[in-house]
Amino acid sequence: MSLKNYFRISPPSAAKVPSSEAEVSYRSFRRKTFWGVTAAYSLYYVCRMTLSVVKQPVIDEGVMTAAQLGLVDSAMLLVYAVGKFCNGFIADYCNIRRFMCWGLVVTALANLVLGVLGLIPGIASGALFVLFALIWGINGWAQSMGAPPGVISLSRWYPLSRRGTMYSIFSSTPYLGKSLTFVVIGLIVGAVGWQWGFLFSAVAGVVGALVVLIFVSDTPESRGLPSVEELSGEAVTPSEARPVRELQKDVIRHPGLWVIALSSAFVYITQYAVSGWGVLFLQKGKGFSLESATQIIAFSEAFGIAGTVLAGWLSDRVFRGSRVRPVALSGVLCFAALAVFLFTRGSFAANVVCVSLFSMFIGMLYCIVAGLMALDLVPRRATGAALGIVGLSSYFAAAVQSTVSGYLIDGTASAAGYNFTPVSIFWLVACLLATVLPVLGWKFLKK
Repeated sequence: MSLKNYFRISPPSAAKVPSSEAEVSYRSFRRKTFWGVTAAYSLYYVCRMTLSVVKQPVIDEGVMTAAQLGLVDSAMLLVYAVGKFCNGFIADYCNIRRFMCWGLVVTALANLVLGVLGLIPGIASGALFVLFALIWGINGWAQSMGAPPGVISLSRWYPLSRRGTMYSIFSSTPYLGKSLTFVVIGLIVGAVGWQWGFLFSAVAGVVGALVVLIFVSDTPESRGLPSVEELSGEAVTPSEARPVRELQKDVIRHPGLWVIALSSAFVYITQYAVSGWGVLFLQKGKGFSLESATQIIAFSEAFGIAGTVLAGWLSDRVFRGSRVRPVALSGVLCFAALAVFLFTRGSFAANVVCVSLFSMFIGMLYCIVAGLMALDLVPRRATGAALGIVGLSSYFAAAVQSTVSGYLIDGTASAAGYNFTPVSIFWLVACLLATVLPVLGWKFLKK
């Protein structure tokens, strides 16, 4: 069997579920698929965020500098940006079960290799930096195989009337994965060393692959069921019935999607700034220990879950389908919380509150701007293409953020410590632009 045929979308099953049992069977497979991709994608993030936890121990041991770690992060994010664009278009044609599973296998292997390299004595710092950048870049491609099949599963299994709510729940998985990383991997790194953080993340990747294999189904048709349109009674317009390639071309030409992509880029700069550098900022800028710093960021990521879930409900119920008004509200509150976090010292509890509020409101922005707005604009069978375009912009920006932040932090280093004011201003400006762009560009979104 060729690679193309192996990953091709599943053909309809020859064995059909009797019509009397179709509804019950459909709900069962749909529920298992949704929670399977949700759990698996949270474990993708464990395999992605390990580097954020180990930065301070790696710097303290003289293995790499903050600037080098920023470049390693950027290698992953740049490859991820390109990979998410490519895999978003490819995944529209693919078996999402196999696609998502193999991404987890490769990301687990990347973490395993980095952990083993760290345990081998005598490797020169320069060589280790090059190897880390290369392998973390490979991890970026594997990571780009997670979100497209996860979101496409919603289009294949859920009617449009429920997609917004289910997407907001699925969008909480990055925060769950980050929270697990900062708590569990943070404790492991503090207890036995940064190398073991990568090794335990590899285990998480293997567990995620098993979850996909056990619970996820590709399409209703592959299980002997009618399509989601037939099951839900949704009408398919002649425009939406066109070949996937034509639908994807329409997505590329949609001006509203590019407004969303640019806004999402600034959302990701802000979000990845705190996720990627928050632990270091709390240690060097506010004097917290590694354990306390990871706990503060972990608490905040848990609040991001609440923000993403709340976003869909607010947008659909409170604002009656408007996406722009909740963006404006959450953006202003996000900016205020981030400013207080960055420019006040505060106690452990005060920092938990500030960064948790930031995560909740950036979670709302992330869910609406990078997800719901884009999905509202495109046909069901071109979901992956829309996600690919938004992902390319978002993660390219996140990669630039990582490099710029690393150099801004390194450039202010002195015997007295770090001056985080320049990098803090950079993060706040990005937060402001993430809010202003979709609010001012709303008239282009529905064209």
